[in-house]
Amino acid sequence: MLSWLWRILVGALLLSVVMVALLRFLDPPIWSWRIERAISPPAPIKQVEHDWVALDAISPQLQLAVVAAEDQHFPDHNGFDMAAISSAWQHNEQGGRVRGASTLSQQTAKNLFMWSDRSFVRKGIEAWFTLLMELGWNKSRILEVYLNIVEFGPGIYGAEAAARHYFHKPAARLTRYEASLLAAALPNPWRYRVSPPSPYVAQRAAWIRRQMSQLGQVTLNRIHGVK
Repeated sequence: MLSWLWRILVGALLLSVVMVALLRFLDPPIWSWRIERAISPPAPIKQVEHDWVALDAISPQLQLAVVAAEDQHFPDHNGFDMAAISSAWQHNEQGGRVRGASTLSQQTAKNLFMWSDRSFVRKGIEAWFTLLMELGWNKSRILEVYLNIVEFGPGIYGAEAAARHYFHKPAARLTRYEASLLAAALPNPWRYRVSPPSPYVAQRAAWIRRQMSQLGQVTLNRIHGVK
């Protein structure tokens, strides 16, 4: 029994390495979060919208907006923001609303490969995939995959589908304001309204735009490897 368990573990590890290596170059046709939503959505989904586009076909404004909103240390960390994790741990120890500290890399790994519960097993497997992605991909590929699979609303996956659904234009033409609205809804796209924006989304979007101004073009240059 131990021998078979060992073989299964080694096989699973090798399979995960191969999967991540292939996805460095191949765009995934399906991912775990989309499968889970199809099986058990929080509410009925009228239709599913998704169109994969390259990162250079997504407005730099949206690229910067999601970094400003979700992970401002994205260009610098190795997949895990230890300062944010420590801060979240201290906050959660005090009780009240639980605060997360997932990076864009971790969120990409979760959306691609994981299920939605909060168990230590899931977080451990997510960390493994995050490490593999950080070792095998560059930051621009991680951001490209994230922006193509993240959920922007019920049945709306990726930047291109979101731009066309909410603003009737391709993702490449999103303005700074529109990008900030999309990024503001990311914590809970089933709850937060993008168009017209709810008061919370409008307020959060304004904060995101201020953060975008502080981060500036230099942040995007670092993500894209431009010196």
